[in-house]
Amino acid sequence: MKKGIAELIGTFILVFIGTGAAVLSGKVIGTLGIAIAFGLTIVAAAYSIGVISGAHLNPAVSIAMFINGRLAIEELITYVVAQVLGAFLGTAALSYLLQNAGKSVVNLGQNLFNNVNAGEAFIVEILLTFIFVLVIVTVTSKKFGQPSLAGFIIGFTLTMIHFVGVPLTGMSANPARSLAPAVFVGGIALSEVWVFILAPIVGGILAALTGKFLLATEED
Repeated sequence: MKKGIAELIGTFILVFIGTGAAVLSGKVIGTLGIAIAFGLTIVAAAYSIGVISGAHLNPAVSIAMFINGRLAIEELITYVVAQVLGAFLGTAALSYLLQNAGKSVVNLGQNLFNNVNAGEAFIVEILLTFIFVLVIVTVTSKKFGQPSLAGFIIGFTLTMIHFVGVPLTGMSANPARSLAPAVFVGGIALSEVWVFILAPIVGGILAALTGKFLLATEED
């Protein structure tokens, strides 16, 4: 139960702060600022709720951990449900604040194809998620783990992949982060959200397998 609550809180922070920065300050801070906002939420979560749940905040990460035997199926279900709920609460909070401030809620940080088609967006999201999750399974492994630095490394990695992802897909690499805004906004975002759910999961699985069989991350 504690792990589920921690994942809910952490994912709420990720979505509320990350998409909130993109919506409220995106025109000022640009891609760099949005990337830093998302990256810092990971760092903050890693050194707070991370001590309880590991701060996955992302179904693709949790699925990768399950593939590599670090999560039981019951934990996986708990994590994913909590992450999705946290994402919806984060988007709901952002929507509420925007409405009460008299601002439009047409943009809630939803992911969309930007000058790419569905196939290209799918590849982009697989590649970026692969990089992100591969770093996670490596720096949190028993063999190569960097406990004191893991939060910073993972946060910097998320920041890094935003530089490529934001201009092309709005940057997801996280099914929960994408699903919530898409449901709230509807329309094109909802019709395209399947890419931002499926591609990160594929990328996460490939990263887990690469870590396990190529980098031996699961060995003691």
